[in-house]
Amino acid sequence: MAECGRVDSSTSRHTMDKSITLPPDEIFRNLENAKRFAIDIVAKVRSFDHTAKAASDKLYEISVQEEVTARLHFIKFENAYIETCLDFIKDHLVNTETKVIKATGGGDEMTCLIKGCNFVLRNIPHEAFVYAKHADSEFRFQTTHPDIFPYLLVNIGSGVSIVKVESEDKFERIGGSSIGGGTFWGLGALLTKTKRFDELLQLASKGQHTSVDMLVKDIYGGSYGSLGLTGDLIASSFGKSATAEKEFSKEDMAKSLLHMISNDIGQLACLYAKLHNLSRVYFGGFFIRGHPVTMHTITYSINFFTKGEVQALFLRHEGYLGAIGAFLKGAEEDNPNQYSWGENYAGSSGLMSVSPDMNPMQRARSGTFDMLEMDRLERQLVNLPLLQDPSSYIPDTVDLTEDALAREYWLYCFEEALDGVVKRAVASQPDMPEAAERAEKFRQKYRHKLQTLRHQPFAYGSLTVRSLLDTREHLHDVAHILVHNCLFCLFFPSERPWLVDCYDQWFERIKGPPHKCALFFVDNSGLLSRGTEVVLASNSGPALNDVTNGELQILTEKIAAMDSVIQAGLKEDRLTLVQSGSSSPCLDLSRLDKVLATVVRERKTDLVIIEGMGRAIHTNYYAMLSCESLKMAVIKNSWLADRLGGKLFSVVFKYEVPAGRPSLDSTALTPS
Repeated sequence: MAECGRVDSSTSRHTMDKSITLPPDEIFRNLENAKRFAIDIVAKVRSFDHTAKAASDKLYEISVQEEVTARLHFIKFENAYIETCLDFIKDHLVNTETKVIKATGGGDEMTCLIKGCNFVLRNIPHEAFVYAKHADSEFRFQTTHPDIFPYLLVNIGSGVSIVKVESEDKFERIGGSSIGGGTFWGLGALLTKTKRFDELLQLASKGQHTSVDMLVKDIYGGSYGSLGLTGDLIASSFGKSATAEKEFSKEDMAKSLLHMISNDIGQLACLYAKLHNLSRVYFGGFFIRGHPVTMHTITYSINFFTKGEVQALFLRHEGYLGAIGAFLKGAEEDNPNQYSWGENYAGSSGLMSVSPDMNPMQRARSGTFDMLEMDRLERQLVNLPLLQDPSSYIPDTVDLTEDALAREYWLYCFEEALDGVVKRAVASQPDMPEAAERAEKFRQKYRHKLQTLRHQPFAYGSLTVRSLLDTREHLHDVAHILVHNCLFCLFFPSERPWLVDCYDQWFERIKGPPHKCALFFVDNSGLLSRGTEVVLASNSGPALNDVTNGELQILTEKIAAMDSVIQAGLKEDRLTLVQSGSSSPCLDLSRLDKVLATVVRERKTDLVIIEGMGRAIHTNYYAMLSCESLKMAVIKNSWLADRLGGKLFSVVFKYEVPAGRPSLDSTALTPS
């Protein structure tokens, strides 16, 4: 299951220069390792693997290291290039022994759609979002509940299908409508003579529906208070066109049509949600495709008909659901659901804005190409069993999507540090002549990502320091560079009281009985003491200078040869080394190695220690656990220290006891 491919055919065509061709064979150097290609024949053309915008401007390339990486590749491109896509399938995929092609779009389309939806909801933490047009942050990403079921999926294609999903394999189409995206397109073409779907939406975004629609106030002179109807409510779609002696603009007619169809779909979805007692309603299909004007009208409709009790939820990758489902259906013998998957930011274009005010170059890019990469993680990831409420857990301390000041600082900070990172990368590989070229490639790609995030901070979900670090790590892999920042965590002897100082409470606690088992998420150090069982959880993969599980195993063996306490701990199974499942400088407690979660439960862990800026400050500073916890860090960033009310190298020593659980020291209060 080294890689897979997707193609998906569209009915939208427009005159474009067909100069976009698939890249030369060397780009597909890992094609021979691919086993399966999933094809979704619906509204657009997509292929997992490859394409290029022009001969001199490669859109996508696959590196040598990726030849052995289990990765799903998606490329979306306009239907204008379907001939090139079919030529690629004929040349590379047909009549070969190792390739399997799975297609959907016929009788199994709904099965593939649901499988794909379950997959993205389970594996991409910020997959679902609420759209709020007039808010400071128009995209409000939702924390995925550990149990994604049940939910309602409203798929708006040519018509509308409403599906109730109760489990991985149990779903039912409970309703639908013939009035959907095809209706909007068809009637819109008749009314405006505009043949392209996107152009029709652009017209609607500029229109005023009140010029065409009859409102409540047009009938009653104001609101209809006794029925709870406001004056601005639509009483009759296109109602004014029957009596007004004037021509209506294309923009106004398109806007009225969009409202009419969206309101109809919204009311239908609300009725089915209430009938089946479902609070999670996801909308997808080519009618949506991330268009703000469409999402806004559906959101307004849902809010109106449910009085705010149900939110309209949209998906960042709704266009890929069918192809992902086709892959999963075709790879069932390999049991792909036994693994967890993660979005690779280096090869994914992210959620693109298609608003009318968007830069023309960006709009052309997002309308023609879209990319998604999903890496298969070798171990299944689950929640830490000690989270108080997994459904409300948010790893990140600051959401840069909403905090514009913090966002600008951190983007500037990462960009300023880029030259230093590149220099260290080259210096770390003195025997590799291509190191400078690879490092420069990394510099260009990461700078481009930062520029994209400056204009579209919502591209990969909520923008955080963690996602910026993870993006950098993903790009290291693409450029094949090794970077160790050499940021040693020095515990400076600063004067107390520290910025967050619970040391006295902790000191009193350790005078009492030892903990049963302590889980220590290590940065670049560890502990074993007092007869307490210790579980050292370290990264599964490299990130900055953080120790990995493999490195920690070697290091611990060497230390055990010199230290009798460590040696006895290993021999008596009181010291256990487990990988966390993470390859990030930060820590997401909702995506940990399943083996680690099992060890935590079996050993009745009653203390969690989280150490380092990435794990205890940028993430998990506000994490609430069901056992005692200790969060320690030295703040090595002056801007962050100032924002937290401290100075550079301020110490955070945060000891917390769950509410309702008495501490041995009555003065040990949980800090706010």
